[in-house]
Amino acid sequence: MADWSTIASLATAGGTLVLAVATFSSVRSSQATARIAERSLLVGLRPALVPSRRTDPPEKVRFGDGVYVKVEGGRAALEHRGDVFYLVLPLRNLGSGTAVLQAWWVGRSQDFDPARSTEMLLSPLSEFRPQSIDLYIAGGDTGFWQGAIRRPDDPFRPVADEAAGERGRVYVDLLYGDEEHLQRTVTRFMISRSDQHAADVDGDVWLANVIRHWRIDDHTA
Repeated sequence: MADWSTIASLATAGGTLVLAVATFSSVRSSQATARIAERSLLVGLRPALVPSRRTDPPEKVRFGDGVYVKVEGGRAALEHRGDVFYLVLPLRNLGSGTAVLQAWWVGRSQDFDPARSTEMLLSPLSEFRPQSIDLYIAGGDTGFWQGAIRRPDDPFRPVADEAAGERGRVYVDLLYGDEEHLQRTVTRFMISRSDQHAADVDGDVWLANVIRHWRIDDHTA
């Protein structure tokens, strides 16, 4: 004879299990939807820096010692005045979020092989030099980065000396994030002396190109 009490208990347990599975699936689906929405929001607010365009207005940058450096759009500056190197890079923010420049690092070509992306290693962030002030570039707008090498024993000075000499090339890594210093990104730029014989360049000027982006703490990737 059927044990209806046992059957009823098993049916209740089965129903509870089905409900639990359905609830778990619903929660996971909701979490996935929330993650997708968060990712879309953060991507929309993420800054992305590249060199400014040739048609962008020039940047006239003042350094703490009162020196001014003026740079045309689409170009860069590496000026040696006295014992100080002044570096300026006009930038354009292709992203929607405000870019806040936080630190920088410079290197030379032998530090990595730009022709092989697997060897384009990023230096430890502890070796980056903090900006004396945060530099802000609004989304879709232009701005600049500036840096100076002053001390004779500055570890970046040999790089600047070499760039100002015959090699005529220096790599600049810029660390920046959003207004809350999140979504940190490092973009590597190559600043190189132009070919004086190029048809679209007058005189000895410096040009900039983007090499690569690193997303440092992009938890949306």
